[in-house]
Amino acid sequence: MTPVAVVGTRRVLVSLLEVAVPGRQPEAAGVLVYDPDEQRIAMRFRRDWDRVLDEDSADVVPQLVREFPKWVAEMGAAAFWKQLTQSSWGVFRATEPDEVLAAGSLEGTLERAYRKQVNATVLPFVTHLPHYTARVAAGKFLDDHEVEPSDWVETPESLRLEEGMFVVTITGRSMEPRIPDGSKCVFRAKVAGSRQGKLLLIENRGVSESGGRYTVKRYRSGKVSTDEGWRHTQIRLEPLNPDYEAWDLDEDSDKFRVIGEFVAVLPE
Repeated sequence: MTPVAVVGTRRVLVSLLEVAVPGRQPEAAGVLVYDPDEQRIAMRFRRDWDRVLDEDSADVVPQLVREFPKWVAEMGAAAFWKQLTQSSWGVFRATEPDEVLAAGSLEGTLERAYRKQVNATVLPFVTHLPHYTARVAAGKFLDDHEVEPSDWVETPESLRLEEGMFVVTITGRSMEPRIPDGSKCVFRAKVAGSRQGKLLLIENRGVSESGGRYTVKRYRSGKVSTDEGWRHTQIRLEPLNPDYEAWDLDEDSDKFRVIGEFVAVLPE
């Protein structure tokens, strides 16, 4: 197993878990990261089992790996790690652990190791989402342009995917700490229900004459009731970082367009 190049101050152990079905070459099944100091294990497994297993194993193996967290809780992290990495578990075989320096959280180290070691099949809107720049996303979801994603990003199993979701890399610190600078974030192209209080990816075309600017902000609006219905009295875009200022939009809807609603930050 190729060591994972990370930077940090504490050492953790990383092992690639392979699955070996009779008659087939071993395939990378997932990655486990063990922190001996905190006695914690983080794990992630591929989900395209039918692509790497036969029909019988494809039914059994996913059920088996879903039991791993329960076994960790029952056995303890140290005992589980020792048994998994020092003996064979049916179709599973763990590689010799590599000691690496953890960068940030244990989950972040796991994500980097997983991306490096596991080449999972891209299953659009099942396991993966398209990755766009904000400009390209605006062209696709607002102007109905045919565009290609720069790549497809595998998302955590806990995130329920649907058509119209996409990933954008965020630049800037105005939404920290919730949305870190440089993080990959999932958005939903159609905002469900009211926009009030939601974090939105916005194209503000009134910022400059050169094509506008893209930003993520919390949406706040004031309304009054008139004979013709509700009318906005104020639309305010708020940062989460107190070092940045909120700003107001006028009622000219041509100057800003909502591209999508924030869903989640992907682990890095």
